Amino acid sequence: MIKEDINEIIRSRRSVFPAQYNDKVVSKAFIETLLENANWAPTHKLTQPWRFKILQGDAKNRLGAFLSDTYTDITSNDDFSPFKHKKIMNNCNAASAVIAICMQRDPKERIPEWEEVASTAMAVQNMWLTCAAHHIGCYWSTPKLIQYMDGFFDFEEGERCLGFFYLGNYNPEDLGESKRDRIESKVEWLE
Repeated sequence: MIKEDINEIIRSRRSVFPAQYNDKVVSKAFIETLLENANWAPTHKLTQPWRFKILQGDAKNRLGAFLSDTYTDITSNDDFSPFKHKKIMNNCNAASAVIAICMQRDPKERIPEWEEVASTAMAVQNMWLTCAAHHIGCYWSTPKLIQYMDGFFDFEEGERCLGFFYLGNYNPEDLGESKRDRIESKVEWLE
């Protein structure tokens, strides 16, 4: 690999939302590669806190039903949005796979919890870059509903859900350009 390749992969990374996915299935072999790359994220004291639960087929449909039912249960009539309720279900249905991003807290608490959250986020960044390199759409969703996931998953002690990583194939011509403010506006050089 040459230096320009990694620059291009990083700069081409995009959030590709489930509504943009097509019907082409993301292969199990690709998902295994994605997870192996996630496993190489930095991890202080080798706690390796990332945990992933892969949902496909009927499992992702059950997740969609659980999330939409939970949304109904926790939302007052005044705040309830039929659009949001339907979107929750459609996101799961449209994805080829949904990966629940979980974090397992080090039982000995040898490092601050934020470091384990950050390490899990770096594992997800590895997944995102792998998707970008292979032109697979992905999106990390962090809805309020993740705090209720112990009603769907059997978590280990100290494990919790940090969001969902939706995967699907898409048509590259459907994506727009990404924008960033100039880096100079975010940097201060000190000598």
